[in-house]
Amino acid sequence: MHKDELIQLHTLLVQLKGFLEQTGEADGHFSDYDDLSISPHHIHKSKKEHKQAVFVLCQSIADTMGEITGDGNRFEKISRRLKIMERRALESDKTGAA
Repeated sequence: MHKDELIQLHTLLVQLKGFLEQTGEADGHFSDYDDLSISPHHIHKSKKEHKQAVFVLCQSIADTMGEITGDGNRFEKISRRLKIMERRALESDKTGAA
């Protein structure tokens, strides 16, 4: 995925985060994402940093959705899988693979 496409995805996910926060459903689930201090508007940040932000944001959204729907087990599995995918993606960035 190209950096500009990744930033577009990041933007979409931030909009979903905003919606969940407005409805009062966030309940602190986005603290890991907020700690990264990376927003889609930070175009000077590296592709790797945006990729990490997208993965962390997806994990937070999955955790929030699990709490909202009461189907935490299914969303917990999604969140765990995203953590594995994030680790692999960031490791492949270190080795130079795209």
